[in-house]
Amino acid sequence: MSQKYNPGDELDVTIEKIVPRGLGLAFAEDLTIFVPLAVAGDRVRVRISRIKRRTSFADIVAVLEPGADRIEPPCAYFGTCGGCDFQQLNYQAQLTAKADIIRDCLLRIGKIEVGRIEVIASPKEFGYRSRAKWHLDRIEKAVGYFKRDSHDVVNVDKCPILTPELHSVFDELAEKTDWAMLWDDTAEVEAVCGDDGGASVFSSSMAEPTGEVTVNVAGEEFSFSARSFFQANRFMADRLVETALGGAAGPTALDLYCGVGLFAIPLARKFTSVIGVEDNPAAVGFAKKNAARAGLKNIEFRRSGVRDFLRSSELAATDLILIDPPRSGAEKGVIEKIAALGPRAISYVSCEPSILARDLRVLLDAGYRIDTIVGLDLFPQTHHVETVVRLTKA
Repeated sequence: MSQKYNPGDELDVTIEKIVPRGLGLAFAEDLTIFVPLAVAGDRVRVRISRIKRRTSFADIVAVLEPGADRIEPPCAYFGTCGGCDFQQLNYQAQLTAKADIIRDCLLRIGKIEVGRIEVIASPKEFGYRSRAKWHLDRIEKAVGYFKRDSHDVVNVDKCPILTPELHSVFDELAEKTDWAMLWDDTAEVEAVCGDDGGASVFSSSMAEPTGEVTVNVAGEEFSFSARSFFQANRFMADRLVETALGGAAGPTALDLYCGVGLFAIPLARKFTSVIGVEDNPAAVGFAKKNAARAGLKNIEFRRSGVRDFLRSSELAATDLILIDPPRSGAEKGVIEKIAALGPRAISYVSCEPSILARDLRVLLDAGYRIDTIVGLDLFPQTHHVETVVRLTKA
């Protein structure tokens, strides 16, 4: 711990920029300070919450002089709720910060220097989420989201990032939850809405069956449920598929972590043969259903962990490998195995820039070159950003 500073100390600092995890970066004498909910250019009074050697985390006590991009957050729960952390930024500043976050991770972690990075804006800054996870507290009879840096539930009555259809599901949950029927003192509920406003709801703490919903993306119909993953921002899904596939075509393609077939099915329109790999049994069931409805017979879905599949399969030369791992990243050894397979092209879809940077370093060292890097704002009002990187064998 620093001998000069201690938790609880208050300092007046200037926020230099926004860095990965959406934190504001500031400096004091012999101390680097990371500040959540900040804006570049802010002059703020902060209170140190944690400190280790010459690095600390601090919370804003007062905004002394607001940065040029600071706005009034529209949500009454902002700052308490642990969901959104960018509502204090105007939307253009959010996009700029996300481009900087991608660039920072690539350089700092992957030692990859890139120029300007485009982040495609969401057509909706609010009211865009058609999928959400809510927390219930039976003791407090609270329904909402976790408080920032805790597992206490913020009891909310309005969430501005939900679509109207999903908000109706939330309202009904808050109004009609039978607290006596919950099996535990706390519970999680996942919900998703389809194009027709129908909803699928799942909770391991409730006995109700989980239905399914259907959406149209890139001219294809996809059925899924709250027990299988699908992109939360339906208004950006078409652009995501378009960016990830580009003009790719050829004999064979491999879609790793394929979910319900969001990329695999459009790929099957352009490739002679496609294999999708997914470990979630519910997702694999929907993927097969979606492919059958599309009339596609050139696509095969394998229920398997990706690492196990790559280890055990005797794959011939593959023209394209598309990989869209979870936020935690691919299993150990997966990226190295992809590089060893040597596909002509790779499309990497990532929702975590730090892991993306680490994996790109492996691929570049294996002889690949980056053709394009594009960010997509699938998560307005938060620091999260989707990135699509297309690579070819050098």
